[in-house]
Amino acid sequence: MKKFTQFIKKVECQFLKPLPGWESQIKMSPITRKMEMDKLKNKIAPRESAVLILFYPHQNEIFTVFIKRPKYPGVHGGQIAFPGGKFEVEDFDLTHTALREAQEEIGLEPKQVTILGSLTTLFIPPSNFNVLPVVGYTLTRPNFIPELEEVDEIIEVKVSDLINPENSRDREILHRNKTKVQVPAYCPNDLVIWGATAMIINELIDVIKT
Repeated sequence: MKKFTQFIKKVECQFLKPLPGWESQIKMSPITRKMEMDKLKNKIAPRESAVLILFYPHQNEIFTVFIKRPKYPGVHGGQIAFPGGKFEVEDFDLTHTALREAQEEIGLEPKQVTILGSLTTLFIPPSNFNVLPVVGYTLTRPNFIPELEEVDEIIEVKVSDLINPENSRDREILHRNKTKVQVPAYCPNDLVIWGATAMIINELIDVIKT
C-alpha cells in the first residue's frame, strides 16, 4: 500500500505542472489518423466525451483497467479502450461523464473514485469526438462487472507493463477500409492498444515518469 500511496502522491504533484499535451500524444499517432482527418473538412463540430483512467492497488502492484469493445460495424468495434463515452445533458461536467460511463460499463461505483486531474483533450476523427481523459484512483481493487452489450472483456494491466519500453512497438492492423497498415501500439501481455487510446497512454506515461 505504501508503494501505491507514494505513486498517487507523485501523480497528484505532476498534475500541478503543465501537461506534455499534443507533443506527447502525436508520438503514438497512427497513419490512419491523417487519412481520417482529411475526410472531416466539412463535418459538423465534434461532440464531447470523456474516458476514465483508473489506478488501483492489486497484488502489491499498481493497475489500470481497459475494456475491449464487442465487434460491431461502428468505427471502434473490437478495439481496446479506457471506459468512457459521450457527454449527456444530465452530466454536470465531463468528469461526471467519465464516472457515469465507467459505472455503466464496468460497474465502478463513482463514490469510490478520487479524481487526480485530467490529461489533454484529444480529437478522435473517425467518430468526430473530443475526448477528455480523466484520471482517478481507488484505494482497493474494484469489483468489476462488465456491461455485456458494451463490453466484451475487462482487461486489467499493470502500470509497470505500460511503462516498459519493450511493450511499445509498431504492429500491423487491418483498417476499416480492409487495408493492412503499420501503427504504433502498446502491447502489454500480447494486447494491441493503438489509435486514440495509445495516444492518451503516451501522455499519461510522460506525466507519471517525469
